[in-house]
Amino acid sequence: MKKTTCFSWLFCVFGALFFQSCARPVVKEEVPEKKPNIVFIYLDDLGYGDVSAYQSGTLQTPNMDILANGGLRFTNGYSSSATCTPSRFALLTGTYPWRNQNAKILPGTAPLIIDTAQVTLPKILRKQGYHTAVIGKWHLGLGTGFVDWNQEISPNPKHVGFDHSYILAATQDRVPTVYIENGRVVNLDPNDPISVDYDKNFEGEPTAITNPEMLTMKWHHGHNNSIVNGIPRIGYMKGGQSAKWSDVDMADHFLEKGKAYIKEKAKSENPFFLFFPMQQPHVPRTPHPRFEGKSGMGPRGDALLEADWVIGELYKTLEEEGLLENTLIFFSSDNGPVLNDGYYDDAVEKLGNHTPAGPFRGGKYSLYEAGTRVPFITYWKGKIQPGVSDALVTQIDLLASLAALVGSEETGPDSQNLLDALLGKTQKGRESFVMEAYTKTALRAGDWVMIPPYPGPAVEKNVNIEMGNSPDYQLFNLKDDPGQKNNLAQSNPEKLEEMKKKYQEIRGDNSKIEQVELK
Repeated sequence: MKKTTCFSWLFCVFGALFFQSCARPVVKEEVPEKKPNIVFIYLDDLGYGDVSAYQSGTLQTPNMDILANGGLRFTNGYSSSATCTPSRFALLTGTYPWRNQNAKILPGTAPLIIDTAQVTLPKILRKQGYHTAVIGKWHLGLGTGFVDWNQEISPNPKHVGFDHSYILAATQDRVPTVYIENGRVVNLDPNDPISVDYDKNFEGEPTAITNPEMLTMKWHHGHNNSIVNGIPRIGYMKGGQSAKWSDVDMADHFLEKGKAYIKEKAKSENPFFLFFPMQQPHVPRTPHPRFEGKSGMGPRGDALLEADWVIGELYKTLEEEGLLENTLIFFSSDNGPVLNDGYYDDAVEKLGNHTPAGPFRGGKYSLYEAGTRVPFITYWKGKIQPGVSDALVTQIDLLASLAALVGSEETGPDSQNLLDALLGKTQKGRESFVMEAYTKTALRAGDWVMIPPYPGPAVEKNVNIEMGNSPDYQLFNLKDDPGQKNNLAQSNPEKLEEMKKKYQEIRGDNSKIEQVELK
């Protein structure tokens, strides 16, 4: 009797537990979504009208259009600056470049201008499990002040967050004319060491002034120092013959490095971030012979067709490796366009009806819109719906936005999380930002732009670009006047005062104007 009672009790207990477990809803363990690969394609001096999808020029760029028409094409996308080094600094640090007095166009011997302790986009991504790489133009300085090009150069991109780097130090028109992989010059012969100087030439070395007969490209302004591959450069270089690059093969060279990186990382379980800053269409424009004459616009147009082809090849590689559905692609330019930027290359004479700046005023170096309003595209197959966005977005905001995408709370001092705008979930972007050109700044807020008075020529004669300099305040309503033809400063004093106050709130004490000479 006692045993029967015990078994009955146990039966009731287990029965109750069984029915309770059956009644409880099954909770599936959430599997975190795989973090996307991130590829940033960054052109050099590409104008708003240079991408045919923007319908503002006559040059056809079918591969850029694949990204633009298959992704989100921003009409109000900005670099931070109208020149290269400051924009790259802002992109990687989420910081206005005018906060760093060294964020100016750098010579090839400049020290690294990003503090190695500073938060950077690649550092954030690396902490979230990403492998990070930069392949292409760097132009943010290397070393600490004196660079021995014959040893490992430190600090280098590794010290600001890149696991792998394959770069040119500055620009294609500046020495040293060599590739640098993970801090070391590629193919350097130790018996032919490299020396670089930006102040004086090395004894016996030819220059564009002393030996013009050696030139295959004629210089117009500023590019009359050492000659490499028949092209005069900015700065002086001696030695390193086996390490010097071939200009006409540069696009192919960086493409092969980029494709190899993508194929290698496609085998990994971890996501990757590839920063791919291209050299086109910056001077000297040296398209491969495959592209010579193809555009009918001279070397600048041919270089753009070459760049378009490179982008198509990168896209094809991502597609072949099955990565498109899990890769977020950004496409933009470091600043607006320029035609004659130091060499005679028919960029002006063969332009025809093409309008590199689109509907905007100015260009590279300028405070007017064409200096910083650039092609700006986000593409993620299956995740970003194709369309056009009028949201105000800047490259400064990529740091905070991508940090949010990968689950990081880190950010830069001026970067805003505009992830929803970048993914096409909202048309709301920034309310305002301060653009920069040659250390001078202006304010965009809503549909308005205010440019403070600045000394200097209205048009820079060497490049034939309106700089935005004026003895008076300039105020424009971009909605009604995208070409900035009507200065409303006098007719709308209330809006001008509002903009001046907003500008001062953002800039604070950083209002010193430093004049920088165009070279």
